[in-house]
Amino acid sequence: GFPMAVKLTQIYSTKKMMADQAMVRKLSACETIGSITTICTDKTGTLTRNKMKVTKFWLGKAPTTYTSIAPYILELLQEGVALNTTGSVYWPTSGSEIEFSGSPTEQAILSWAVLELNMEMEQLKQSCKILYVEAFNSQKKQSGVITRRKIDNTIHVHWKGDAEMILKMCSSYYDASGIMKDLHDSEKLKFEQRIQGMAASSLRCIAFAHKQISEEDQEHDMEQKKIK
Repeated sequence: GFPMAVKLTQIYSTKKMMADQAMVRKLSACETIGSITTICTDKTGTLTRNKMKVTKFWLGKAPTTYTSIAPYILELLQEGVALNTTGSVYWPTSGSEIEFSGSPTEQAILSWAVLELNMEMEQLKQSCKILYVEAFNSQKKQSGVITRRKIDNTIHVHWKGDAEMILKMCSSYYDASGIMKDLHDSEKLKFEQRIQGMAASSLRCIAFAHKQISEEDQEHDMEQKKIK
């Protein structure tokens, strides 16, 4: 529907401006628009350069900067980005810029984590063993990974995806100082309102979730996935 709307607008505007010979400047502009063969938009019809960038980061109830993140939370974020992604980071040997591959969303998150959070992607990959990966699902709008840290053999689950979908999965959240707090229905409503406010400003809201699980929980989850 969107390409048709653009074309109809071009045709209508061109005919209307041609009828008014006084609008020479606008007619020239319309002729330029008429020569366009490709217009890039996202799936919602928003004009885009197909390049994204992280502009806001919220931890708990407030926007947060890298320097104010608790070390434990920073480690979880770095793991969640590095291990739960389909993108990659290429470090050139010369002085050229770091290259990021993947979807525009993945590139934006990887760029933010490397440049703002000082994430060492290869080091994190070597420090953990991937036990299970759930690829991004367009219906669930999320992807997940189960990992085992080699240093202490603890098992961790990382989720990433649509903020509203991830929020529904959670029963607690971390504040800016790294303290875990219960996520009651009233708190969930406040988070939902913030997410909707960001979405109304044409921002794509991505959330991260984490949980440490036991060996028994991991084996049970794997059995359930095999049954399904």
